[in-house]
Amino acid sequence: MLLATLAIVLGLPILVWSAERFIHGASFTAGYFGISPLFIGMFIIGFGTSAPEIIVSFFAAMQGNGGLALGNVYGSNITNITLVVGATALLSPIMVKSEVLKKEFPILLGVTFLAIWQLFDLELSRDDAFTLLGIFILLVAWSIWQLRGTTKDALADDVAIEINPHEEKVSSGLAKHIMWLVFGVIILIISSRVLVWGAVEVAQYFNVSDVIIGLTIIGIGTSLPELISSIIAVKKGEHEMAIGNVVGSNLFNTLAVVGIAGSLGAIPIDNMFLYRDAFLSLAVTLALLVFCLGIKGPGKVSRLEGAALLVCFIVYNYILISTSFA
Repeated sequence: MLLATLAIVLGLPILVWSAERFIHGASFTAGYFGISPLFIGMFIIGFGTSAPEIIVSFFAAMQGNGGLALGNVYGSNITNITLVVGATALLSPIMVKSEVLKKEFPILLGVTFLAIWQLFDLELSRDDAFTLLGIFILLVAWSIWQLRGTTKDALADDVAIEINPHEEKVSSGLAKHIMWLVFGVIILIISSRVLVWGAVEVAQYFNVSDVIIGLTIIGIGTSLPELISSIIAVKKGEHEMAIGNVVGSNLFNTLAVVGIAGSLGAIPIDNMFLYRDAFLSLAVTLALLVFCLGIKGPGKVSRLEGAALLVCFIVYNYILISTSFA
């Protein structure tokens, strides 16, 4: 039990740190080779912030802990919106001007609804998983086509300022960032294996569902890269980056992470997961869309809305923990 606890306590911060190194290395390397800042913002950073969820869920599913894999995804998606966006907006209201991001919000809502609809038979089948992966591939292809020649966008401006590869465009700088890219992936894999083992051991010791561990400890822990990067971004005035981190991560989580986990084998779920956790994920996604599209004014997440999201995060996790250990 002590070793399992240490695996979680040490595994989570190492996982977060290695993900940050991976994102930094990948973003700089892509910028160095002339990849569009908008593409980096939409895909490379989105993939990077989802890297912990991808690897944790993959190993969990490989070891037959599908509940941990799904709990990780939905816990992370809920945390991304309620904690990450909520805490960030409480520090500073988040303005959303990017037209590209505004197109992504309805897609995220639709994808979230589809993923939940697939669970109505209380199982994520392999066919469901391959459908999500197919949509993910189509979405990436469509987005790349949409981004052709698009350079003027608020998100692209934020990313260009953040990575600014031209300041360090020398072979030594490139070599250093490629090293961090490779090193980050290796540490991500190792720390994910350790974390999954620790989480399963703790769940068994306390006789708690692995889904609950995924929704709480693992889901929150794997969302820390988004929390840190979004707070830093909004403090720099890069509001599009702050929201882009969450939108990109949740899209990758719902399509790619769930798809990969489910493709390894069917994952059964219970009614509580569907009607409590999955529906909450849909509700907070809809709330974020309403806030950011500016249906009743300019697109932004105000401090009041951020506080409401934070309250939702606190109440939800209180319910999860209190009912699990009752």
